Amino acid sequence: MSVKIIAFLFFMFFLFSRSVFSAFAPEAPAQQINDFSLSGYEDKGKKSWDISGKSADIFTEVVKLKEVNGNLYGKDENVNLTAKRGDFNKGEGKVYLKEDVVITTSGGAKLTTDSMDWDRKNQLVETQDKVNIDKDNITIVGTGIYGQPNLNKVSLNKDVRVDINPSALKDSRQDLPIKDKVIITCDGPLEVDYSKNIATFNNNVRVERPDIIIYSDKMDIFFSADDKSAKVANQTQESMAGSIDRIVAKGNVRIVRGDNISYSDEAVYAAKDKKIILNGRPQLVFYSTEEFKNASFGN
Repeated sequence: MSVKIIAFLFFMFFLFSRSVFSAFAPEAPAQQINDFSLSGYEDKGKKSWDISGKSADIFTEVVKLKEVNGNLYGKDENVNLTAKRGDFNKGEGKVYLKEDVVITTSGGAKLTTDSMDWDRKNQLVETQDKVNIDKDNITIVGTGIYGQPNLNKVSLNKDVRVDINPSALKDSRQDLPIKDKVIITCDGPLEVDYSKNIATFNNNVRVERPDIIIYSDKMDIFFSADDKSAKVANQTQESMAGSIDRIVAKGNVRIVRGDNISYSDEAVYAAKDKKIILNGRPQLVFYSTEEFKNASFGN
């Protein structure tokens, strides 16, 4: 093979390699700036949202941000979203947040996770990562979430645990007793609607208090309305009842209290009266002579 042919082949190989490398090389940012910020306004001129970053690499479709800080300004509640990094899609109005993602609402809720998709236009947040939500005396842990940025209405996908701790509620006199702590777990999903004070647990539900354990396929838990004056005036074990007003358990209900077990299709627990009403083929199994005082029978 002649020297000219070899040189030609090397030249063609060089051009091919360069074109392949260029095709797969990452796009260089068109502009790099510090202290990036962008805002949106309603028709009447009121600011509805803003997003900022300590620095930004601006590409054709995406702005890559560092030290992200976003805000939503609602009629009744504001929302703040922060993360170490984020990708802002200019066309879709969506933000992908990653690393130390925190959502804080003016209503007192706080969510932490590793990553989050924030759909600004449709007012939705979503992730498949593990999440932790704290609000008042309730802590929720689960994997995956979908719902409103203000966290008033969300759905957790799986591996759910809810801790309701009355001792987190305090007044100037004393803490509530830790013995009334309630732990609720389920396989998921869990649907929470704070605006209606209801949480719906699905699949392999378990509610545990020191004195009772309730199992079921599905469970609706209704929380007491937030009456601050009532809390200050009479914040006691009886009045608060762990913030739970009523529990409705359905499907393969099993209640364990001491040595006694009851079975039914449905059970309704009223926290105020501390009574359980069993509906649908109720059956009680006694393993001791202790009276099952707090059980009533339905149909």
